[in-house]
Amino acid sequence: MDYTKHSTNALLEALIGENATRTRYQGTLRPLFEANAERDAEELAPLLAARELMRRWVAEGLKQQESFASPVAVKEYLRLAFAGQSYESFVVLYVDAQNRLIAAEEPFRGTLTQTAVYPREIVKRALHWNAAGVMFAHNHPSGVAEPSRADEFLTATLKNALALVDVRILDHFIVAGTTVTSFAERGLI
Repeated sequence: MDYTKHSTNALLEALIGENATRTRYQGTLRPLFEANAERDAEELAPLLAARELMRRWVAEGLKQQESFASPVAVKEYLRLAFAGQSYESFVVLYVDAQNRLIAAEEPFRGTLTQTAVYPREIVKRALHWNAAGVMFAHNHPSGVAEPSRADEFLTATLKNALALVDVRILDHFIVAGTTVTSFAERGLI
């Protein structure tokens, strides 16, 4: 079946039913995909499952291609990974020498406004995965994708720690809703 010809309402009805679509869809998908998985689990389970399948599909693509050569794919993966989070978390993407994704992990989870990140743990995991490089990402639930001084200092600290074991930092992304800011694109790496 060619779903590209269906309206958004029709697609949502197929996933979550007519009643849920009528009460929850207000002309934008963002609130639905950012739904709280615990609060809305029963009614929106198929939609949340679809989001997770999309995240995994994008991750598969990153494992098969040079992910750093495709920052758009990395940004899309991160948008999906952080969608709906009301807390700040820190994600590490470990890549091989050809910049293909080896693994993605969320080693640190914090509060609404901050996450504690321990460089020693990042170095241990990079060695565990035998990574040639890493990309970092964290979200700003506040909705502002601008790096803070603390973000810049953390990136510099991690860069120095990982340089000791010959692991490159390719980028550090900040995700706020649908906006993704790249440190590399801003010359901060």
